[in-house]
Amino acid sequence: MGRKFIVGGNWKMNGNKAEITALVDLLSKASLNADTEVVVGVPTIYLDYVKSIAPVNVQVAAQNCYKVEKGAFTGEISPAMIKDIAVSWVILGHSERRQIFGESDELIADKVVLALKYGLKVIACIGETLDEREAGKTEEVVFRQTKAIANKIKDWSNVVIAYEPVWAIGTGKTATPQQAQEVHQSLRQWISKNISENVANSIRIQYGGSVTGANCKELASQPDIDGFLVGGASLKPEFVDIVNAKQ
Repeated sequence: MGRKFIVGGNWKMNGNKAEITALVDLLSKASLNADTEVVVGVPTIYLDYVKSIAPVNVQVAAQNCYKVEKGAFTGEISPAMIKDIAVSWVILGHSERRQIFGESDELIADKVVLALKYGLKVIACIGETLDEREAGKTEEVVFRQTKAIANKIKDWSNVVIAYEPVWAIGTGKTATPQQAQEVHQSLRQWISKNISENVANSIRIQYGGSVTGANCKELASQPDIDGFLVGGASLKPEFVDIVNAKQ
């Protein structure tokens, strides 16, 4: 059985109630590929609202959560809270969390562990910076980031990996389909060797980084690209085209 294509929209810190209502309405009226799983990453304050209005074929994700269940961590949310409002997904380890907020590989791995414990499905983000790519360290970085998670979990059935080259996020630059496929293939081979062949064959690896309606079909045609994690374009009508990219 093939891996089910999965497209995530990461709204980041964007939108107000009116804009979000219009966006959900667009998705509700659109003809979305039934063979593609669709998840939208929503600002925390709107999670409950979007969950209440989203169509059944669009799932909802938190954009982050902390590594403990509760406590004196002002401004954070826990996996238990996400689960309590019937949201089933969380995005963890996004490059903006790593770069801007200084989250380490170990912290992200700890977050993944607790999120899985509470029954959440996790989109775990990995990816290299431009300096790291130019220094020929792409594989070293993505393998290290994946290994941090692999050191702490055994069951990968509720994990999706999102490979997002940092240099391609919000820059308009996109890895060529060949560049993206090369990293996805190498990562799958690393997983086969270091985790298990079964996990390597079954785990879905998304590509993220300036995915648009114009480039999504060629990217989707690559054998090891199992979906997308989309930033800016997920706030636009072209998100529908991206959801429907897989032929």
